[in-house]
Amino acid sequence: MLKYIEVVTQKRTHFEDITDEVQEVIDESGITDGICYLYVPHTTAGIFINENADPDVKWDIEQTLDKLIPWENGYRHIEGNAAAHIKSVLVGTNTFIPIKNGRLMLGTWQGIFFAEFDGPRTRKVIVKIIEG
Repeated sequence: MLKYIEVVTQKRTHFEDITDEVQEVIDESGITDGICYLYVPHTTAGIFINENADPDVKWDIEQTLDKLIPWENGYRHIEGNAAAHIKSVLVGTNTFIPIKNGRLMLGTWQGIFFAEFDGPRTRKVIVKIIEG
C-alpha cells in the first residue's frame, strides 16, 4: 500500500508531528505486521524520529541546526536556500519503522516529524506499508 500525507508548513523552519497521520495509513492498510517506509520527495525538507512529549526538544533541535547551518553564510547556491538543502542532507529524507500488531513500534516518547527548512509550503510525505 502506498499513500501520500500532505503537510502544510507555517514558517521557514517548521517541525510537524505526523505520527497520527502515519498510524491512520497503517490502520487503513489492514496490515498487522511489517514495515512502514516514509520518504520525503523534497530537497529542502526531511523526516526524523525524536521525542514528541516535550515541545522544547523541537525548539532545541531547530535552534541547534540554525547555529550549525545559518541561513546566510556565503553559500554559492543561486536560489538563496542552500542552508535548507544542507539541513535536509543532515536530517535525511527517509526512515523505516517496524509495525507489530497494527501499531508503529515507536518508543514511549517518540514521534515522527516532518522537517520543513524552506517554508512555508505545502509538502507531501510518501508512506509505503510493506507486509511481512
